[in-house]
Parts: sequence; structure tokens; C-alpha cells
Amino acid sequence: MKSWDTSAEKPSRLRIAVRVTPRAGREEITRDGKTLRVKLTAPPVDGAANEALVSLLAARLHLAKRAIEIVRGVSSREKLIEITGLSETGFWSRLGF
Repeated sequence: MKSWDTSAEKPSRLRIAVRVTPRAGREEITRDGKTLRVKLTAPPVDGAANEALVSLLAARLHLAKRAIEIVRGVSSREKLIEITGLSETGFWSRLGF
């Protein structure tokens, strides 16, 4: 039986701080240093704003929704998201920053 080293097979994970503004007039993504500021039209009710955040980022980054996870701040405006399979340089360049 062969032992497999899966550490090299795991994709990279990037963590980004996000400040969310729900119930905004329009959806918008801006940058403030290393913090991402995201305005969402969705209300912060029953996880709608979290779902909208993941959907918006997945669409803008050209990633599947499953590659984006909220790891901290699910019920807060201040969130920490983890993105699988994208470098920090690639993240900012795909968003146009």
C-alpha cells in the first residue's frame, strides 16, 4: 500500500478582510488598503447578504461559489473570506485593482 502526500495537491487558500454594506442602492466593490469594501443590494436577513456576497465575488473572480467561504463574521458586517485556488495578486487583478 502506497502512502500519499496530499499536502502538495491542496490548492492555495487566500484570506481577505471584507466590510459589507447591505441594502445599498447598487452593488459595488472597492478597495481600502488590504480590506475589500462590498456594497450589496440584498438585506441582511436569513443569510441573503452572505449569499449575495459569495455570488458577486464568484462572478467577478470567475470562480465557482464553492471556492469562496465566509470563515468569520457570518452575522457581522466585518467578514473574513477564504478563497481557494487564487493568489493574492490574481485576486486583486481579477477585481481590477
